[in-house]
Amino acid sequence: MARLVFMGRLEDVAGMGEMAVQAGPVEQVLAGLDPALAVELLGEKVRMALNGKLLTDMGGVVLVEGDELAFLPPVSGG
Repeated sequence: MARLVFMGRLEDVAGMGEMAVQAGPVEQVLAGLDPALAVELLGEKVRMALNGKLLTDMGGVVLVEGDELAFLPPVSGG
């Protein structure tokens, strides 16, 4: 299994902080999620980090056993 981690407002959208998923291509993993959640996760400003390293391109990413893919929404502060 691999883990998806939802940060910030994405945790509210997902209804949980993390989710265990079958390892495999990210596109396939996201296709198995609730469509509304998948749309939010693929938002233009959402960043992704695989095992703590920010990804610049999701093309061809395959999750393997033990991987953690974190979804990081844009943040604002003052």
